[in-house]
Amino acid sequence: MKLTMIGNGNMAVALIAGLYKKYDLEIVGRNSDKLHSIAKKYKNVTVKEIGDSFDIEGKNIILCVKPYSLDDVSKKLKGKANNLFSILAGTTVESLKNAISSAHYVRVMPNVSAVYGSSMTTLTGDLDAKDLSKEIFSAIGDVLWLDTQKELDIATAIAGSGPAYLALIADALADGGVKAGLKRDDAKAITAGLFAGFGDLIKNTEASKIKEQVMSPGGTTACGVASLEDANVRSAFIKAVESAFNRAVELGKK
Repeated sequence: MKLTMIGNGNMAVALIAGLYKKYDLEIVGRNSDKLHSIAKKYKNVTVKEIGDSFDIEGKNIILCVKPYSLDDVSKKLKGKANNLFSILAGTTVESLKNAISSAHYVRVMPNVSAVYGSSMTTLTGDLDAKDLSKEIFSAIGDVLWLDTQKELDIATAIAGSGPAYLALIADALADGGVKAGLKRDDAKAITAGLFAGFGDLIKNTEASKIKEQVMSPGGTTACGVASLEDANVRSAFIKAVESAFNRAVELGKK
């Protein structure tokens, strides 16, 4: 199957890494330097500059531009796509329909872990394209179909933005290790190992159970968790998700 990706930013590059082995990819963008770099790295990928007119007739499009670029990019497209898969945060199906002609529309929210085939990708949109969209994006990791666009916006605040939250945690843990006396490289390696193992753990064990298993009475973990609770870390993460969700809603209104 041929997929046409419109956009050549960071998220597009992450998707290419996960999709190129399974699909015939055509990458369309405005940055010739980035397109050249993609073509050099992925020999079997076709790249094209978008120019003033690009025919999408009958194509399966993955739209990877910034939300604010939708209007400008849509003016350069002609024809009617078969499927339009949009990764634009907060951009509703209704907005996509008003901008680009397609038989089917699906909103997709992957994350940058797609580059390693381990994205947590959520989808919603036309049910007629549900199976195809799940098949395509399972090539970059786990997929979950959601019933409503509101749910996808909430998922965006968790899985889409989540790598930034987790990166903040990883950076802080490594800094804590250094403060306590570890060498920087050792602190980073230990933190990376922690994250690598936690993925399987959280998939198979409830978060509350993990905490119970690790926290022994009066132990080191109990003291560490108490410090985090004193700093309202739990509340801060809840507010982070709420804030990111509200921003997605704002983008949708624009």
